[in-house]
Amino acid sequence: MRSIKRIKISSRYKKSFRVLDPKIQEKAIEKINIFRKNPFDSRLKTHKLHGKDRDCWAFWIDYKYRIKFTFLSENEVLFLDIGPHNIYK
Repeated sequence: MRSIKRIKISSRYKKSFRVLDPKIQEKAIEKINIFRKNPFDSRLKTHKLHGKDRDCWAFWIDYKYRIKFTFLSENEVLFLDIGPHNIYK
């Protein structure tokens, strides 16, 4: 897969990002930079979701926090939510 040229942000993602601890926000930005270059970089642990979220993917910020997203095209994504594991509920 190629690099990600465009990342769209949902209103839910914006709201969730704003309430995160600044240290987690900083980690998220670092991981997003890696994601832009290669969304399947092994440091991200990118994985396909199942069940009601079967059209979605997620990658790790750290052990607790994830970014949930969907591919809009080969090089464009929509970030749906960010937060701990309960973003899948």
